[in-house]
Amino acid sequence: MNFLKQLSYFGIVLALCFEFVPAELVLPLAGYWIYNGDFNIHLMALAGTVGGTIGPMTLYALGKYGGRPMVEKYGKFFLVNKKQLDASDRFFNKYGASVAFVARFLPLVRTAISIPCGITKMNFVKFIIYTFLAMYPITYLYLYVGYKLGPHWNQVGELLNQFTKPIGVTVLVLIVGFIAIRVVKNKRNSELS
Repeated sequence: MNFLKQLSYFGIVLALCFEFVPAELVLPLAGYWIYNGDFNIHLMALAGTVGGTIGPMTLYALGKYGGRPMVEKYGKFFLVNKKQLDASDRFFNKYGASVAFVARFLPLVRTAISIPCGITKMNFVKFIIYTFLAMYPITYLYLYVGYKLGPHWNQVGELLNQFTKPIGVTVLVLIVGFIAIRVVKNKRNSELS
């Protein structure tokens, strides 16, 4: 971590770019460095957001260039068929940007959402913009709480989990409910046609 600090803002970009150290650890520590007066919170938030945007681009590429063929080849073992993949493509083409944005706020889904975005070939520019816009407030939050906790920065994870888990579950339930309503509505419309 001291090596990252020596690299200044670029160290945070690098750490979050390759995700070799979890953002939930890096950003609160960077908040502590801000508390000590070593860095500016706004520049650190920008650096963290840039790194947090570059990292998911790799997973997007993995989904785009390897995901769909692998799923088509091995999906039958997981009860996934071509019809379901086509439906997923249509869904992401219609709602992908909003799903990609909202999923960034869900701790367990935040990283994984990039793969289906790539598989469905979501517009890459939209993917980057929505990822950046979602990552900025998350990054700022972790930095700010680390800054406020000062020497107790390592308690940020426990503190934020009290809030992010219920919010994440609520958002996930709303997304699943929205999808279910749309599927039922589309099914009824197709039966009436």
